[in-house]
Amino acid sequence: MSIRGELFTNQVNLDKRSYFFNVKENRNGDIFLQIVESKIKEGEERRDIVVFADDMKQFFKGMDESLKFIEKAQKERAKIRAEKKAAKEAKFAEGAKPENTKKVYRRKGESRLVAEKRAEKVAKTGRVHVVSKRKAQDSEEY
Repeated sequence: MSIRGELFTNQVNLDKRSYFFNVKENRNGDIFLQIVESKIKEGEERRDIVVFADDMKQFFKGMDESLKFIEKAQKERAKIRAEKKAAKEAKFAEGAKPENTKKVYRRKGESRLVAEKRAEKVAKTGRVHVVSKRKAQDSEEY
């Protein structure tokens, strides 16, 4: 046993965090697990959790249930995303217009063909270019 009572240490390094799993023994001879989270920020921030040997089975049982729930939720979300993506691809494969496209109305005195061409440009780029009425009137006068 070392000076601090450490029997075993394991370190896991992630992006901006490090986790230490320390198995220790206190003065009474009780063995416990100390989980330390260390964040790298302006000042080093540390948090720790202590789980005694008598409570470890219940602690890890709770952790296993939480992990199973997380995995199940991730699978369900991935399944929903895949279904949405497949539905969207099927919708566009049929040639239907997407729901979020804007309607383009005919301007006064404009033929249908010109309006349809303008609508095609909007559908391709997804952008509508606004021209002031004065500029449009000035160009028509000349």
